Amino acid sequence: MLTIALHTLRARWSTFLGTFVALSLGVALLAVMGLTLASSLDAPERQPERFARAPVVVQGQDTLSVPTSINAHVSRETRTLAHPRPVPEATVTALKGLGTVIPDRSFPVHAEGGPRPLVGHPWSTAAFAPYEIAEGRAPRTADEVVVTGDWTHPGNRLRTDQGTVRVVGTVLSRGFETAVFYTDARAAELSPRSAQLVVEAAARDVREAVEGNSVHVLTGSARRLADPDPDRDREALTAMNALFGTAGGVTGFVSVFVVASTFAFAVSQRRREFGLLRIAGATPGQIRRTVCAEALLVGVLASATGCVLGWYGAPRLAARVVDVGLAPGWFTIGDAKWPYHMAFWTGLLVALLGVVAASWRAGRTGAAQALREASVDAGAMTWGRLLCGSGLLLTAGVTLALALGTDPGELLHRKAYVSRPMLLITAVALLAPVLVRPLTRLLAWLPAQLPGAAGMLVRENAAAQVRRTAAVAAPVLVTVALTGSLLGAAATLNAARAAEARERTTADFVVVPAGNAGPARRHTADSSDTASTETPGFDAHTLRRLRATPGATVSASSSSAVFVLEDGVALIRSEARAAEAAPLAATAGLPLAAGKVSDLDDGSIIVNEEWERHTVGQTVEVWLGDGTRKSLRIAAVMTTGTGDNGVYVTPANAPGAQVDRVDVALAAGADPAAVAAALREAGGHVLTRDEWLRTSRPGTDRTTRYGFLLVLGIALLYTGISLANTMVMATSDRLRDLAVLRLAGATRRQVLRLVGAEALTVVAAGGVLGLLVAGLNLAGMQGALGLLSVHTAMRIPWPELAAVGGACAVLAVTFSVLPAAWAMRRGAVELAGTRE
Repeated sequence: MLTIALHTLRARWSTFLGTFVALSLGVALLAVMGLTLASSLDAPERQPERFARAPVVVQGQDTLSVPTSINAHVSRETRTLAHPRPVPEATVTALKGLGTVIPDRSFPVHAEGGPRPLVGHPWSTAAFAPYEIAEGRAPRTADEVVVTGDWTHPGNRLRTDQGTVRVVGTVLSRGFETAVFYTDARAAELSPRSAQLVVEAAARDVREAVEGNSVHVLTGSARRLADPDPDRDREALTAMNALFGTAGGVTGFVSVFVVASTFAFAVSQRRREFGLLRIAGATPGQIRRTVCAEALLVGVLASATGCVLGWYGAPRLAARVVDVGLAPGWFTIGDAKWPYHMAFWTGLLVALLGVVAASWRAGRTGAAQALREASVDAGAMTWGRLLCGSGLLLTAGVTLALALGTDPGELLHRKAYVSRPMLLITAVALLAPVLVRPLTRLLAWLPAQLPGAAGMLVRENAAAQVRRTAAVAAPVLVTVALTGSLLGAAATLNAARAAEARERTTADFVVVPAGNAGPARRHTADSSDTASTETPGFDAHTLRRLRATPGATVSASSSSAVFVLEDGVALIRSEARAAEAAPLAATAGLPLAAGKVSDLDDGSIIVNEEWERHTVGQTVEVWLGDGTRKSLRIAAVMTTGTGDNGVYVTPANAPGAQVDRVDVALAAGADPAAVAAALREAGGHVLTRDEWLRTSRPGTDRTTRYGFLLVLGIALLYTGISLANTMVMATSDRLRDLAVLRLAGATRRQVLRLVGAEALTVVAAGGVLGLLVAGLNLAGMQGALGLLSVHTAMRIPWPELAAVGGACAVLAVTFSVLPAAWAMRRGAVELAGTRE
């Protein structure tokens, strides 16, 4: 059997070329994914940056730790506080007796024409990085600053959100932040609150002095915890691994898909060959082993090639993800060996899984059946395939119904809307032989009614060759379905969140701190972008002027968080907004399911239906943003929505939170232009309701966007490979048909147009099936949103679908017309005498 398999590979190399390329690329990507994961597991610990030369750093309490229990097992859940506590004054006094104490402060700075983000610090902390003067001198007065980098020079004046300052010196950038250093006194004015400080004393003495207080003493490598966002490397690597993990899963899924469809079509082409082997005495088991041996040989060669490609491509991909900010700057590929083993054996497994069904079908070929079988496909849909396809379709429907009935919010998670389409795609692909015949007849019905025989031939050829049509339609189905499902789900979810924001925002104007034109954005994984601080807030003077604006109701609110322990096992963080009840009710339209906004007071909270306890009047035990434990009564309950509704508390229950947004509603008869002018004069950046909604419109984050591009790029690449391989195989199998058309009087151009039209018809059939799958997935998401009280239209990404469909059409036409044109270089009579 192995000898026959080797001869078959040599004689039919074009048949297996697509499978070889698909497997090679799949193994290469799996190797890259494994190498990336291995390198991230061996990542070095980030060293201190801002405080590399600091003797000791003392931090106020910045985490909340709560005991939890599962059965008899007791553990602790820890979460980062929204508002870390400052070091207690008594502790600071005790530390001053040990040595010099230098408070650290970090606050955002916005300079016209300057880079973003900029962060301000007191000059005394510059020595701990260490920063050294490159030009000029240190700041001495409140209007003098020193900056990092070479984006400005001594003598220049900078217009900032805190007034105009003069640059008197520059220091060399250390890469992790772009800083502006003020005098210590001016920094204290701009940021009165300090959550950490440097103590120039022995670490042992410091620990003895703070014993019994809720503070952290940081020395050695632990000083990195005093840097902004110390966990950004771990979070970036986790996101990157999730991205490559998803890509690896899609690669495995599509690889099996392509290999299975290619081998199935190849087996259907070789029915007569298998019939001859049966007449010669081959048993069904020998036929199956021959086909499996062919797949094994292709798998070995492809897996080895893929490992080499992975070895070559992994370092280059690592450099690329660092360049675009998806990984820390130090990230490189290590020398782990297990990813190559994992990728190689997975490639072999994929090859064998893809050929199982085809080998079983080949073994069932009768000795005389194949020799007398007509060219029209009969029995393309086997009972096993029908049962599997129907079972998967039923499973997809039942799981969707269960999710809608029990937890519709689960369908909005990225993991759900990325993985759920796979089930439907597989089901529809298995049922393709039943679906493509009526579908192609429908698509070609109108061309068949036109004068001439071309339309009729397109319809009958596509409908007669069901296996070929299904093999070509399958990869198109995968690509179109993934494009519509992934991009459509993200767009629908973003539209739903935008609709929620429109309903919540009833104010005529929204005012944000100067230099901040919209809501705070999530930081990227790039280390140069993460050295930022919290969203800037309004100072007390500006707030007083805003509240005094005539002809308007002003609601000042701040970002915070509350923590709740559910079932005694999970410490859940909920984002919160802190505002006074009466102005909030006048400027916001909260999606209430029960209760009233006006009932909110210092002893109550507004929660959403996602909370374990969500009945008006009930009492919930929560921890506030600074870790303070408090019992609050539920004043009102909001609908769950997309999960962004959060909770609302009063400012008294958000200690340490800065006002970062002011909503303004016009009084009856007030002049909008006059109110807007008064708000601008008071200070801050004034946006109309429409401008605010446009600025704050939800979007897909960068990691998800890159993940989608990677997944869809893989799907389109495999589609091209599969289409090219299947079309070349199909055309080589139709040489006699093409010769008959030539002998019947058709010109070469007419035959090529017929071949191209057939390819377009089959691609259209695959596209329609893909749209069907995408529509079903998006309908499930829309149903979930409706159950969560969010009503928005389904978003179908028509431009992207048109681009993907056009690419599939170009590939199919190219790889069907070119082989046909090459074959028809010979005369029609010679072509008709071609041996099988």
